[in-house]
Amino acid sequence: MNLVFLAVLVLLALGAAFGLILGYASIRFKVEGNPLVDEIDGLLPQTQCGQCGYPGCRPYAEAIAEGDVINKCPPGGQGTVDALAGLLDIESMALDAEDAAAEPIKSIAYIREDECIGCTKCIQACPVDAILGAAKQMHTVITSECTGCDLCVEPCPVDCIDMLPIETTLTSWKWDQPKPGVELIATDRRGAVHEGAA
Repeated sequence: MNLVFLAVLVLLALGAAFGLILGYASIRFKVEGNPLVDEIDGLLPQTQCGQCGYPGCRPYAEAIAEGDVINKCPPGGQGTVDALAGLLDIESMALDAEDAAAEPIKSIAYIREDECIGCTKCIQACPVDAILGAAKQMHTVITSECTGCDLCVEPCPVDCIDMLPIETTLTSWKWDQPKPGVELIATDRRGAVHEGAA
């Protein structure tokens, strides 16, 4: 009984000593993150689609913080570019995309299951694992997880994936982000009304 008690005490002492060493090391050698990267990442749409040339939104946010251009995010649209310009206090630029003139329509993938051959190419292409299925089995999209990045459409050999616009409902409706640079206060409105009436 004495040996067991001694062994338990030695293990407790070693555990406490190593715990203190690890606790001190975690405080002493803590890596501080860049708060600007966190703010930029918060403005990006988090689709993790890779259309910007980076593997996800966080790496693109880090690149922007290091000086990369802010107009490479088609899912975010011109509103995201303007918000990034406002945050970084730089001049906004046009969205670098083929359809930059139109504001992107939020959409999700839909697989026509009767035409799906179960090749799993769409599953491999999906960056957020929103497609459910197995080899030689029917696939389907988990709509609550789909970000609408459009990366699953091209690899499909039978072209059975459609991008359908998301119907705006009470649960999916969101306020538009304010345009940067426009600061209207109550006295400005009153002045505009008085000028219009005069």
